[in-house]
Amino acid sequence: MKFLIHAFFIILLLLNTFFGLGPVLLADGVIQERIWTFVIVALLYFIIAFLYSRAIQWVHKK
Repeated sequence: MKFLIHAFFIILLLLNTFFGLGPVLLADGVIQERIWTFVIVALLYFIIAFLYSRAIQWVHKK
């Protein structure tokens, strides 16, 4: 069970990095577009990290 949780969240982080930071670094739009994309990507990182910590706590209690 622990392995599946780790694998799931690692995949989520990789997808967020690939599809989130790519447009931030390689976007050819205005700087405002890059900033908003970065804010959303950073927010997703924090949400994923919070859910990951809660999932690990839940597994340890079980």
